[in-house]
Parts: sequence; C-alpha cells; structure tokens
Amino acid sequence: MEKTKKRSKGNRMTQDIVFNAVIVLLLLFLIVIMAYPIYFVLVASFSDPTYVNNGDFLLYPKGFTLLGYEKVFEESRVWIGYANTILYTALGTALGVFITMMAGFALSRKELPFRNAFMGFFVFTMYFNGGLIPYYMVVKSLNLTNTRFLMIIISAVAVYNIIITRSFMLSNVAEELRDAARIDGCGDGRFFFQIVMPLSKAIAAVLVLYLAVTYWNSYFNPMIFLTDRSKYPLALYLREILLTVSTNAQSSVTSDASAAAMLQKMSQVIKYGIIVVSTLPIVCVYPFLQKYFVKGVMIGSIKG
Repeated sequence: MEKTKKRSKGNRMTQDIVFNAVIVLLLLFLIVIMAYPIYFVLVASFSDPTYVNNGDFLLYPKGFTLLGYEKVFEESRVWIGYANTILYTALGTALGVFITMMAGFALSRKELPFRNAFMGFFVFTMYFNGGLIPYYMVVKSLNLTNTRFLMIIISAVAVYNIIITRSFMLSNVAEELRDAARIDGCGDGRFFFQIVMPLSKAIAAVLVLYLAVTYWNSYFNPMIFLTDRSKYPLALYLREILLTVSTNAQSSVTSDASAAAMLQKMSQVIKYGIIVVSTLPIVCVYPFLQKYFVKGVMIGSIKG
C-alpha cells in the first residue's frame, strides 16, 4: 500500500515537473517573440545602414554608428516638440487624473441622483459619436483651434478610465468608512481629498500611465487642430522628419543616384532612431508605476 502511494506521489511529481517545464518553455518562447522586435529596433538604431537594409539578424549593433540619432537631434524641431509634448503630457495627465478620480468617486456613491442614467450616457458616447467634421466644428466654434489649451484638455477624460475608477471606488472605499467620516463631521470634499485620494494610489498610477502614453503618442489631434508649428508636439515633428527623409530620397533618384542610395540607406536608421527617441522617455516612467499598476489593472478580477 505504501509503495503504491509513493509510486503515485512520484508520478505526480514527475508530471508536475514536465508540466512546469513545458509552461516555462512556452513563456520563454512568447517572451522572445514579443521582446525581439523591440530589441531589434534598439540595435538597428545603432547599426550601420547596410546591415539594417539587408535584413540581417541583429543580436548586437553591427558597424556601430550614431548617424540616425545625429540626423534626428540636429533638427531644432525635435527640441521644440519635446518641450511641447512634456507640457501637454504633464498638464493633461494631471488634469485627467483629477477629473477622472472625481467622476469615478461621484458615480460610485449610491446617494448620487440618476447615477445609473449618467453612467449609461457616458457608455453611450463610447460607441456613438458625431464624426470628425462635427467634432472639428464644435472645437472651432469654441475658438479652441490652434491653442495649447485644447491640446491639454482634448484627451483628459475617457469613459473607460471613469469606468475602471468607479469600479475601484466601489471595491475599495467602504460605505462604513464614509459613515464614520460623516459622524466625525467630514464633508464630501474633505472625505475625497483626505481619505479617498490616499487610498486610491493604485488606480491613480493606472490613470497616470494610460493618460501619459495617450498624450505622449498623440499626433492625430494636433495634426487636425494645430496650424502654428511652434505648438507641434514631438510625434508630429518626428512624422515630418521621417516624411522629409523619404521624400528627399525619392526626389534624389533622378538627380544623383549615389545621393539617393545614401538617403535610402539612412532612412531606415533614422526611422529606428525616431522610434527610440519617441518611446524611450515614456518607457522609463513605467518602472516607477509598476507596483501600483499591477494592482490597479487587477480590479474586478478577483471575486469574493
């Protein structure tokens, strides 16, 4: 009997080891598939254009060069774009987090009149809108076109962010806490700023990351609403630089074959340099928010 139990226990341990090994190998395979394109972009941005254009498998920079970064940073437009993007991202994220937190808190309170109707109206706007032309006409009628103020407020509030904030408030801000604060004479405003906000660091980190990425990568709204080039964000300037390089390479074909070939080579390296320049700053923010972000994105995943 004991031998049978030991044998069955040994079989289970063997099965567990095999299962865990297969899972680890699959996860490592997925990590390589997802991580290598990012790594390739970084390596290619430092590699000689010849190796990049040949499609070589790059594990390390070949023919190390900073040509792509030199071409990107020698443009004064890049520094103007960085300043504008940092301004839009910082102010827009702060405004968006503040408004979203207040909206989520209000919609989580049972005493709010018509809160379900408000929630239904917000959700309706996620699926139905008037289109780009009416949107532009409304913005223009408010005299907000070609203003930095518009770039700050235009992406500050998203219904999805309000929904996850409301869910967090319902799960983590107990009614008993509100009742205890009310007994001590604490009003709604004081309760929100002194109790709810400190308890909501996890969801605030999620909102900061979502909004910061949205603002940092935004180029369509600036392309539609901005005409003053001094107000362009980084993404729009980088798009212009890439289009300029591609256009110059094509126009040089008829005039100078050697110059055209050089521009064609450089265009790929410049493209990868642009990707690194535009994404690296926002990627560096993630490690500081990871602890709260993991907790925040698990909202509603565990019941009971």
